[in-house]
Amino acid sequence: MSKKTRLILVGIGGGTCSGTTTLAKHLQRILPNSIVIHQDDFAQPQELLPIHPVHNLRDWDAAPSAIWPRLVEFLVKVKVTGKIPVDHRSYNHFNKQRDLPIPSEVRNKWVGTFKSLLGEGATAGGEEITWGLVEGFLLYWHPEVITQLDARIYLHVSHDVLRARRHERYDYYTAEGALWHDPPNYWEQIVYPAYVDAHRDVFKGGDVEKGASTGEVAGLVLLESLEMSIGDMVNRSCEVVAGFLYTQRLSIH
Repeated sequence: MSKKTRLILVGIGGGTCSGTTTLAKHLQRILPNSIVIHQDDFAQPQELLPIHPVHNLRDWDAAPSAIWPRLVEFLVKVKVTGKIPVDHRSYNHFNKQRDLPIPSEVRNKWVGTFKSLLGEGATAGGEEITWGLVEGFLLYWHPEVITQLDARIYLHVSHDVLRARRHERYDYYTAEGALWHDPPNYWEQIVYPAYVDAHRDVFKGGDVEKGASTGEVAGLVLLESLEMSIGDMVNRSCEVVAGFLYTQRLSIH
């Protein structure tokens, strides 16, 4: 008889260009049977996006219309089935990213730790564990998405750093495979204001740069990423994931 599969979803949120994709990919290299799920792959078709009332541009970033129906349906389905559909496709691999390696000792430490944790049967019910690393800039806005996430991590990054990184990113492939280039002032006038608005209830004082969690998103772990190396961020994230395994009694031997 084949083992039942359990999918654990780890949320990695933060502003656009905050490093969520980079962190998720490092975790994918550590966690066995894992896949990165990019929030951007579930954006609404362009023709369904609203026109910004002031700037007269398609608004990809306003939380109420940006992503939700497809993403909610997908996460609910994979949590029930324990599997990522074989026909799931992403265009993220076309997007250029800087190579930010982590120390080999960090990777080796956690590869060994999770191998030990998961290699002994993993759960009281003998379930086989797979991982979905869900990354994106609006993960903690929609309550149905938050509910599906078993562990929740957020990267604090300042306005100025996000702005500089966004402007360094020349082109971007959308969920439909189209090449997108920001119009002038798109980040300043649309992207960042929408991001701040979407997180007003998540951080005290609505401070997305340094604000403490309000508790609106239960169990949210904040990483002050500009004060940490990428190795430190991976190490802390692995601690969060390992802690979830322990608290859920998935591997106590």
